[in-house]
Amino acid sequence: MSQDIWNFIFIGITFGIYIGIALWAKAGSTKEYYTAGGGVSALANGMATGADWMSAATFISMAGIVAASGYDASRFLMGWTGGFVLLTTLMVPYLRKFGKATVPDFIGDRFYSKTARLVAVFCAIFICMTYIMGQMRGVGIVFSRLFNIEIATGVIIGGSIVFFYAGLGGMKGITYTQVAQYCVMVFAYTIPVIFISLALTGNVIPQMGLIGDFTKGGEAVPLLQKMNDLSVELGVTKYTDGSLSTTDMFCITAALMAGTAGLPHVIVRFFTVKSVKAVRKSACWTLFFIAIIYLTAPALGLFARTNLVDELNNKSYTEAPSWFKNWEDQGMIAWVDKNNDGIIQYGKGKAFAGKPIMDGEKRGEQGQRIVKNEVTSDPNEVYYDRDIIVLANPEMAGLPKWLIALVMAGCVAAALSTAAGLLLVLSTSISHDLMKKIIKPDITDKQEMAYARMASFGALVIASYFGINPPSSFVAKTVAFAFGLAASSFFPTLLMGIFSKRVNKEGAIVGMICGISFTFAYIVYFQFIAEHQNYLFGISPEGIGFVGMFINFIVTIVISSFTPAPPQEVQDMVEHIRIPSGAGEASH
Repeated sequence: MSQDIWNFIFIGITFGIYIGIALWAKAGSTKEYYTAGGGVSALANGMATGADWMSAATFISMAGIVAASGYDASRFLMGWTGGFVLLTTLMVPYLRKFGKATVPDFIGDRFYSKTARLVAVFCAIFICMTYIMGQMRGVGIVFSRLFNIEIATGVIIGGSIVFFYAGLGGMKGITYTQVAQYCVMVFAYTIPVIFISLALTGNVIPQMGLIGDFTKGGEAVPLLQKMNDLSVELGVTKYTDGSLSTTDMFCITAALMAGTAGLPHVIVRFFTVKSVKAVRKSACWTLFFIAIIYLTAPALGLFARTNLVDELNNKSYTEAPSWFKNWEDQGMIAWVDKNNDGIIQYGKGKAFAGKPIMDGEKRGEQGQRIVKNEVTSDPNEVYYDRDIIVLANPEMAGLPKWLIALVMAGCVAAALSTAAGLLLVLSTSISHDLMKKIIKPDITDKQEMAYARMASFGALVIASYFGINPPSSFVAKTVAFAFGLAASSFFPTLLMGIFSKRVNKEGAIVGMICGISFTFAYIVYFQFIAEHQNYLFGISPEGIGFVGMFINFIVTIVISSFTPAPPQEVQDMVEHIRIPSGAGEASH
């Protein structure tokens, strides 16, 4: 069978499962829509949270940045996993005991203020919109390769599917759909890497292949040493060396950690289990499920980089593998013959100024697509979008067509699962926290759910636009901005709201506004206005959320010190949610 038929079979089966689950788990009340009725088991929630966590940035882009950056990519591995530990130890058990449905709900009650709730709603919308545009971009990339269509069309198709099961089933539908999506993802991510590890190193365990010998073609040299030697030969930094400054590396990692602990769409997952005790069990299951993929990503990235260089460098265009020309059709890979020798040279520097825009009808003398963008003076002749590494890797390694189709299905599941979780937070922030709690307190459950579904549609339209036209073509980078916004807004506010009885509404409101405003302004300025010029203390936009977090902490503490303390009942509430004796059934 052809690759297209295999793709349709795998995607069709998985989509059928997702839609079937959505119909079966249709939410019939606001409690089911927001928290799946609060009756999800720890194991199922752990798997669903793992799927929510395995976003397009993790599944598609993390291995891409590992392949391209080597050591520098460890900031994602350390930041995202370390942040999850912060989340499960410092946040979710206490928030679950508090017994609310959303993060703005907690902030509104803890800081006894509709204004605080409103600020939290806007922060949640802001963070989720930034995050979801990266997911929609990932959806578009997968569908463009899968069906040979434009990325924009792929975004629209993926968005329609997400709206169907997220808007219809709410948290109940999303939870059980994500259980199925995790199963698809884990097989799609690990099985191809096992095959590739065997082909390159002879090790069936990818992690052992990462530190083992490269044996393909009769060689027997440590794989990391081979990649370092190849990197030096190509004129780029050694794979095991880093190019980021220590300060920027630290700040990005810290921003990712704090941002993880403040992500509203991950926090609300733990509101679906039966008790605080179940929250802790669910967190352990989640760490186990995400570790399976996170411990595999470094091996996948290194294997992909090795295959990329081995398959392309110093080969003529006529000898280029079929996968190169397939991705070239989507504008995700390009080659320009700068010295007119007909040989592909991959090395240091950029081939083009920005992403290449190709004319598929016109070809150069060697057969390559005509590229409309300006060609740089760097010796490198190859452009590739790092978001395709996971998708293209099985093709690079010559794996069976069914495995390639499985990877496609896994990538779709990753992007759809996180997009659904984000969409739920967006819709509940508008319907519950904005409409029900502030604007129209007298609306019925039925009206509230109608507002939630309308908000889902509106949010998805906006997210799809930015998925087609993202501020950064690299999905993981776009998502990193969302983590910075979460680190500078929710993380300090939630942490102080749980552990400090003295922090009041004035401090929390101004702190959130200052933290997220500074972070957003910095990102916009250096991403769109003065790109890569004179970063403050050498900190890139990806890491500036760490500075924004401290601004939030400082402003909140200072203002709280000079304004009245919270009412006694609020202080008693804070004391109550920290008492370990409540680790049985959650208090409401």
